[in-house]
Amino acid sequence: MFTTFRNAWKVPELRKKILYTLLIILIFRIGCHIPVPFLDTTVLSSMISDGGNFLSYMDILSGGALSKGTLFALAIQPYINASIIVQLLTYALPPLENLQKEGEEGRKKLNTITMFVSLAISLVMSYAYYVTQRNNGAVKYTSGASGVFAAFVIVAAFTAGSCVVVWLGNRINEKGIGNGISMILFAGIVSRGPSSVLAMFELVKSDKKYILIVPVVLIVFVLMIGFIVFMNESERRIPIQYAKRVVGRKQYGGQNTHIPIKVAMSGVMPIIFAMAIMSLPATLEMFIPVKADPVGFWQKFYAGFVHFFSYQSGWYAVLYFILIIAFNYFYVAMQYNPIEIANNLRQNNGGIPGIRPGKPTSDYIQRVLSKITLIGAVFLGVIAIFPIFTNLAMPQLNIAMGGTSILIIVSVVLETVRTLESQMMMRHHKGFLE
Repeated sequence: MFTTFRNAWKVPELRKKILYTLLIILIFRIGCHIPVPFLDTTVLSSMISDGGNFLSYMDILSGGALSKGTLFALAIQPYINASIIVQLLTYALPPLENLQKEGEEGRKKLNTITMFVSLAISLVMSYAYYVTQRNNGAVKYTSGASGVFAAFVIVAAFTAGSCVVVWLGNRINEKGIGNGISMILFAGIVSRGPSSVLAMFELVKSDKKYILIVPVVLIVFVLMIGFIVFMNESERRIPIQYAKRVVGRKQYGGQNTHIPIKVAMSGVMPIIFAMAIMSLPATLEMFIPVKADPVGFWQKFYAGFVHFFSYQSGWYAVLYFILIIAFNYFYVAMQYNPIEIANNLRQNNGGIPGIRPGKPTSDYIQRVLSKITLIGAVFLGVIAIFPIFTNLAMPQLNIAMGGTSILIIVSVVLETVRTLESQMMMRHHKGFLE
């Protein structure tokens, strides 16, 4: 990885792209420290630090900007949600499916649709965030004309900040090293790293019993990074053999190749889906607080329901694990169509050795996909729930979302390295005339 970055730095054009990307990231981090007016940041910090709700998850993705009530508090979360919605709709609505098949022009139109959906989600999330802050006493003006003006400024600031973050990501795509949205997400999560490490050292200073526990936890996280890299690079290769055919005096085909199937092909998307579902009850508690002394069936049922979905409950991790597996199968089913792959192979005179063309080929690909998907789903589930159990055993460490953060960081770094390697390969290719 470091060799790739060093070699890329030696290429003048890539060096400019890297510096431009770093400039955009710097602008993003500056925006994460510009406060939005009329908000009490102390109330915000205490409200989000409780954990177990969707705001805690969003605060991690925004690099702590949400708990500080800054301009980029929503970060790229609206755009991620919009991308997921549009991607799902492409499989449900024929017009969007046709746009996806139109190539570059279709992708541009889909990106435009995603932008408008992201703007609508930003408005909704900004208003919901304002209502949550107002209900928890984090807004300084809540009544009269001043209250209306404060609400307008807060919602407008959060919405504009979200749009600016997406614009910054697009600038990285056009003039930087690429993967703009992922780089913004990466910068937000990494920015919390130093503070988390310092918090662990402060914990060791305050309580000597953690002097051995904290180094062990850090070693485990390093091993987890290696495990994630290994699983991200792992793939199952289905052998493909093309039949020979003669056209005129030339012979075509006859070569052997393979279909690569990634073990972790869905990336972090199943975790994001599962986290969104699991955080809904705890987020609902922010609007309808649980009473200290619940009376009656419904109050006791509501209190037990919210407790069941809290980070302090072991059942949370179990259900979280099951949802990750389910969403992983769902996401892979959307990405891979064994019947279409089998038809394409038959049309191109290709086939899997020992497997008949047509339905037997699609059934074989489906069986392989099911096994690989299960391995990838278990991998994602273990990465997601291991820090949760660690947090239940040692809540002072506050690492409940550590596995998801590491998975996102490692995935972005690997994708960035592959992008730089491909760009360097293009520039060092000798071409056909030399």
